[in-house]
Amino acid sequence: MEYLTTIKDLEALYGTPGEASKIKVSHHLTPTYRDWIMASRFCVLSTVGPEGADGSPRGDDGPVVAELDAQTLALPDWRGNERIDSLRNIVNDPRVSLMFMVPGSNNVVRVNGEARLTADATLRARFQKAGKQPRTVVVIRVHEIYSQCGRAILRAGLWTSGDESAGLPTVGDMLKEMTADDFDGATYDKEWPDRAKSSMW
Repeated sequence: MEYLTTIKDLEALYGTPGEASKIKVSHHLTPTYRDWIMASRFCVLSTVGPEGADGSPRGDDGPVVAELDAQTLALPDWRGNERIDSLRNIVNDPRVSLMFMVPGSNNVVRVNGEARLTADATLRARFQKAGKQPRTVVVIRVHEIYSQCGRAILRAGLWTSGDESAGLPTVGDMLKEMTADDFDGATYDKEWPDRAKSSMW
């Protein structure tokens, strides 16, 4: 198999970007991009660091980020698995990308920029829920915002194909596989819903 190794070879295989793909980029929150992002309860945070790249799903029960100003977003770091892969990466390399999604919409809004972490008490308190606060907040300086066409979501039938999870391996199955069957995956799966409910924030 031969691989493409130059930008020239790559560009030779693709057409010229259309007008819409060139004019859609903003370097700050515009009214339409603001409305879209504030409707999103879910995004994927992508980071890169010395140990490689990381993509982390982030979700909330309201807007997944808050606007600090037209060029700055704040993303609370709610409870997770304590690996803090994305946060480690940000400390080492501030480059980040976010992909915002809204259930039912075939469009995606993407943000590229630079991030820093803060444990600032005032900012953390802004996100307080059920008496709990995030331990840190990711503060993202926006470099560019743009919409992504809906072809990928349409091809996947993401919002229209219904629940396809029946029969999939569970996380307990995966953990059991990784430990040569020494892990009690069935108990893990059984206890997970209550554990998640009690540790959401």
